[in-house]
Amino acid sequence: MRADILEVAEADFDQAVIQYSSTTPVVVDFWAPWCMPCRILSPTLEKLAAEAAGTFRLAKVNIDENPGLAARFGVQSIPMLKSFRDGKIAGEMVGAQPESEVRKFLRGIAPGPADQALSEAQGLLTARRWDEAEQAARRALELDPGNSPAAMCLVKALLREGKGSPALEILDRFPTGAESSAAERLRPLAALLSEVESSADQPGNVLEAGYLQTARLLARGNYPAALDGLLELLRRDKHYRNDDARKVFLAALEILGEDDPLTRQYRDELASVLF
Repeated sequence: MRADILEVAEADFDQAVIQYSSTTPVVVDFWAPWCMPCRILSPTLEKLAAEAAGTFRLAKVNIDENPGLAARFGVQSIPMLKSFRDGKIAGEMVGAQPESEVRKFLRGIAPGPADQALSEAQGLLTARRWDEAEQAARRALELDPGNSPAAMCLVKALLREGKGSPALEILDRFPTGAESSAAERLRPLAALLSEVESSADQPGNVLEAGYLQTARLLARGNYPAALDGLLELLRRDKHYRNDDARKVFLAALEILGEDDPLTRQYRDELASVLF
């Protein structure tokens, strides 16, 4: 057992859990040797506790040996997790949940390395430090491959760098989560950037040439010029390339974000063109 993963009994529970939680969150795993779901959950808990590197303590309580603790905390079904902060119960989870749910539970108790990397990536995105944001988001995904906010952060960083093909690779294996739908809305932009990465040919069609030029402007970070070019294209053909031009325009606004003054300006201009 590591120092932050330990067996706890009735005799030392108050010191090892209640008092300890005044400085560091503690997660108590109520389990029993005969409980198969407990055996399924235990390796996940120990892995995540080790990964957290001391940001919380995992205390394991065998209810067969410590029935008083089970009664004291109303444990009627196992495995049961109870988190403690400042000497009080802060949350609980019942059953052998999948790792993604356990991570979510633990995230509410103490941010782990993946959460810290994600927070760093989001801050770097806000600061427009695209390459550093990309690296931080990749670290978050290495630690937690199912972290959909980190995947979204990575896609946005890649697109701001003009890296369409790598962004498509992330979108193709995007983790299931609340960000999945928003991520798919970025696919047309990623696909267009990927297209201009792989072709230097200048098409003879004027509209097509203009469309590909907007992609190059987006790849260079010149969003106002690119959006102006897309608006001009949409004035000529509102459904250019089976509506891809409009979808690219909306994806670019999503990349800019609602707080960017360009977003409202160009969203209004798009509405005036389409309607």
